[in-house]
Amino acid sequence: MANKKLKITAIIQARIDSKRFPNKVLKKIGNLSIIEFIIKRLSYCNLIEDVLVAIPTGKENNVLYNYLKSKSIKVFRGSKNNVLKRYYHAARKNKTDIIIRITSDCPLTDHKIVNKMIDKFKNNKTDYLSNINPPSFPDGLDAEVFTFKALQKCYLLAKNRYDLEHVTPFFRNSGKFKIDNYKSKNNFSNLRLTIDQPEDLILVKKITKKFATKPKFNIDDIIGIYKKDPELFEINKHIKRNEGSETLNSQRLWRKAKKIIPGGNMLLSKRPELFLPGRWPVYFKKAKGCKVWDIDNNCYFDFSFMGVGTNILGYSNNLINDHVNSAIEKSNVSSLNCVEEVKLAEKLIKLHPWSDMVKFARTGGEANSIAVRIARAASGKDKIAFCGYHGWHDWYLSANLSNSKNLNKQLFSNLSINGVPKSLKNTAFPFEFNDFKKLVEITKKHDIGVIKMEVFRNVKPKSDFLKKIRNLATKKNIILIFDECTSGFRENFGGLHLKYGVAPDIAIFGKALGNGHAITAVLGKKEIMQHAQDSFISSTFWTERSGPAAALKTLEIMERKKSWNIISLLGKKIKQGWSSLAKKHQLKIKIFGLSSICSFEIQSPNWLKYKTLISQEMIKKGFLAANSVYVCIDHNEKIIKKYMKNLDNIFKIIKNCEKNNNIDSLLETETCQTGIKRLN
Repeated sequence: MANKKLKITAIIQARIDSKRFPNKVLKKIGNLSIIEFIIKRLSYCNLIEDVLVAIPTGKENNVLYNYLKSKSIKVFRGSKNNVLKRYYHAARKNKTDIIIRITSDCPLTDHKIVNKMIDKFKNNKTDYLSNINPPSFPDGLDAEVFTFKALQKCYLLAKNRYDLEHVTPFFRNSGKFKIDNYKSKNNFSNLRLTIDQPEDLILVKKITKKFATKPKFNIDDIIGIYKKDPELFEINKHIKRNEGSETLNSQRLWRKAKKIIPGGNMLLSKRPELFLPGRWPVYFKKAKGCKVWDIDNNCYFDFSFMGVGTNILGYSNNLINDHVNSAIEKSNVSSLNCVEEVKLAEKLIKLHPWSDMVKFARTGGEANSIAVRIARAASGKDKIAFCGYHGWHDWYLSANLSNSKNLNKQLFSNLSINGVPKSLKNTAFPFEFNDFKKLVEITKKHDIGVIKMEVFRNVKPKSDFLKKIRNLATKKNIILIFDECTSGFRENFGGLHLKYGVAPDIAIFGKALGNGHAITAVLGKKEIMQHAQDSFISSTFWTERSGPAAALKTLEIMERKKSWNIISLLGKKIKQGWSSLAKKHQLKIKIFGLSSICSFEIQSPNWLKYKTLISQEMIKKGFLAANSVYVCIDHNEKIIKKYMKNLDNIFKIIKNCEKNNNIDSLLETETCQTGIKRLN
């Protein structure tokens, strides 16, 4: 093999059915189509023996196939969606030894750059060389070089849909190849010379027109124009690098959603910017157990929010689905009331002997507001002392009227108060968990009628914190509300307050109560709950049948399986795994939360970047993951072991980043957001 002349082929992947810019490869630059223009540019590379265009099968690409044949251009047809397979079989049939990968959106491919990359590749004996990892050349001068042997290995091992659709990410991310990067002396990666949108073609045409008498122009010539006329390059500056090639259907739909839905969706916690901007699979097609399939048919283990805490018994539980379907087949609503709400009220009161009455709603924010309304009506007082996160309603956000940072330590920071009546100023006063002294201070300064708090979020109650609050509320005739929308049914069968032996006056349950179906409950003592009739609290869809029907079946299964024990044990294993990995890689880590809702943070100024990296790399391995896991009974030790194995590799990378401060070069997207930010 050492004496054999290696066949070097440039393989261009192309198609005609681009959704962003249909028929772009047949658009003209001067008197040549884009695909012809690329081939002409590659003809200047004296180290390349031939050029092959790899296109998809299917009638929609027949026009492209016939066009290429009419121009006597070598063409191979292969799989439409598995581009890696198409690429492999094209190279195999062509008996190619070294492949230069060029995409059809790179008409300004520079022959000098390609020749230098081939020389470097052959001299360094690597498996894969690119000029995009990280990029330093303008977008559109991308080139990758690899051996057929390495491509074959990639073809046999790559399984992830993203790897199959994009050909080369497996080279860069699997750790199974010797890879290298070719850098420009000066970084011009901010320039966009690719063609993925109509604006891109306008710019390329303007550039090529300037070189009508110099067809072999190169990067230095283009940079010369840029320095003389930088405004010319403003045409497509608004388009992000790789916005097209690395965007799946979910992201395209998310971009559309942000234009027609304020904020893009209905729940802050599901915004992709909080995880992996531009790369998070935003929309799901189906979910089952602890797996989620996105609309691109990628399957992921959910080691993230599990429906934001709604699915302790796993997604699409058959028994619950069957029970709900049976109920709604007889109609989900009518002019009369459903019996399920009475049965559910009886069940919840039985689980919480201190309570006498129940009101039902469908969301956590509603239930919290109902509880506050009832408590205010019962106490005859407006002012509330609270601890924790309790939703989006005016009573809660009003805390930021007196100080815009009041809510920062509760869960989300920078919560806006636009639209909240200024007259609510000084009606809600926050205190931090385990800070009993602060609560006492609030009750002395203000005529507090209600204390509202979570029983547990990130840390355990210390020094009889809950009992002290109960005694204080009793002594001062203050109504005590426990918000257990999140904590309920996760460490015991019912409210977590039962475990601590402290009874509130009102308790709120949601999320896991219906295992993915909309149902929330407000439980309370009769003398307090009766005041719900002294105020107007009513809504049509609080009477629908599927919510309470789902809750009844959910409670039945939970009780039989003792689900709280299962998820707590699995959560402990996850916490132990994080701790062991941090110790192994000498990373400082903070682990917190209930075992069944566990979280971690790596103690570093680069934490948000590391969190982004974790989501970025775990997605490639088939996991929805960041730094928090809501555990369900379908998570098991085998899946957890696989999760930890992949996280082990990422922690190793993070340790290296802590030493070399090179995290920015590893991120393929923007850093994830924290807190509230306006989306445009």
